[in-house]
Amino acid sequence: MYQIDFQHPCRIHFIGIGGISMSGLALVLLREGFQVSGSDSRDSDLIQLLISRGAAIAFPQKAENIPEGTDVVVYTAAIHPDNPEFSAAKERKIPMLTRAELLGQIMDHYPSSIAVAGTHGKTTTTSMISCIFLSAGLDPTISVGGILQEIGGNIRLGQSENFIAEACEYTNSFLSLRPKTAVILNIDADHLDFFKDLEDIRRSFHRFAENIQDGGVLIINGSIENIPEITEGIRARIVTYGSEGSDYVPTNISYDGIGAGSFDLLKKQEDGSYEKLGSFSLTIPGEHNVSNAAAAIAAADLSGISMDRVREGLLRFHGADRRFERKGLYKGAQIVDDYAHHPTEILATLKAAKHFPHKKIWCVFQPHTYTRTKALLPEFASALALADEVVLADIYAARETDNLGISSDTLRGEIEKLGAKAVYFPSFSEIEDYLRQNLKKGDLCLVMGAGDVIRVGQDLLS
Repeated sequence: MYQIDFQHPCRIHFIGIGGISMSGLALVLLREGFQVSGSDSRDSDLIQLLISRGAAIAFPQKAENIPEGTDVVVYTAAIHPDNPEFSAAKERKIPMLTRAELLGQIMDHYPSSIAVAGTHGKTTTTSMISCIFLSAGLDPTISVGGILQEIGGNIRLGQSENFIAEACEYTNSFLSLRPKTAVILNIDADHLDFFKDLEDIRRSFHRFAENIQDGGVLIINGSIENIPEITEGIRARIVTYGSEGSDYVPTNISYDGIGAGSFDLLKKQEDGSYEKLGSFSLTIPGEHNVSNAAAAIAAADLSGISMDRVREGLLRFHGADRRFERKGLYKGAQIVDDYAHHPTEILATLKAAKHFPHKKIWCVFQPHTYTRTKALLPEFASALALADEVVLADIYAARETDNLGISSDTLRGEIEKLGAKAVYFPSFSEIEDYLRQNLKKGDLCLVMGAGDVIRVGQDLLS
């Protein structure tokens, strides 16, 4: 594998440089003196930022975009072998790295690195840890898989030895990372277009834990089933959080008028007794975010950060984009945008919504990929049935072409079998018309999914 050398910056070309993660890595390398070029299908604010920092970017993607003298080409899992630039790089025998491999090599440049993994909550927990480190004045470099308002984007270039990154399991990309500290939030069945089953996913997380550097730490949710199977044979110190008996346990949990949690965190001592580490309050709703905060506090405590700075950091964090993000009022109904696209995430978000002031909870949901919808159909129906009214959009195919005989209307039928109300419309315009006719003052409308369903809320509010 090609190895970049920060002592001898080279020329790097990114296929699909405008992606949220790719653009962040390109910014890190530009700061370190690398010559960066790239391409994408269209312009964006992120691309204009890269151009302002010295990157040469072309549209659309074509073979001649790769400059002469390019030392290495970087690509993502979304790039197929028939991509003209991918094919050209292969023909010209230019070394190639995946986005994850490059992230791993960048992480190796930082002595103190934290990688946050898990099927759900990665972006939020990475953001919490980042805000805590910022409040502590530790000047971290940050790579997060969403827009974090506190840093004005998805990347922050710090001057310290601290690097905080989100670690995604899809296509085993997190196996390219070798962090000093790793966090595993949860392990659920997902991405079944790549993984065979839950056991395959668990094996992948075990391999991720094996990659932790010597002398490092694994912070893992104590409620994960059969933790020894994940941790067997790893070199890292194992620290648990969350459930009773863990090393860090949240207790005395309460919620304010918008469902944001406050809690005490207990820390297990060497003799097995517990000591109160501190009391903490969040600005974002949900029981799941109390758990995410416990993981973030554990990471901060193990990094030697004072609890006063931890409290400040958690209060500083007001949520990443598309994570229970309040967008505005339509006819007195609160419109909230949320990225949830897995049953566990949907359930957590709807439970959080129950704490939020509302007359009726509406959930406008766009399923994400046919594979996930078919594999988890009963779980989707059960989670969505928690809403008072469910409005379904067509399945967002993403990278898939085979519909597997599944549709949103199939999901509607499963929800109705559970006695809940659900309707399906094939177009966003029909959904918006239905909401205009039926939303009432005091209602809470969650626009939910990982695709382009965000447009529904935007159109209503415009």
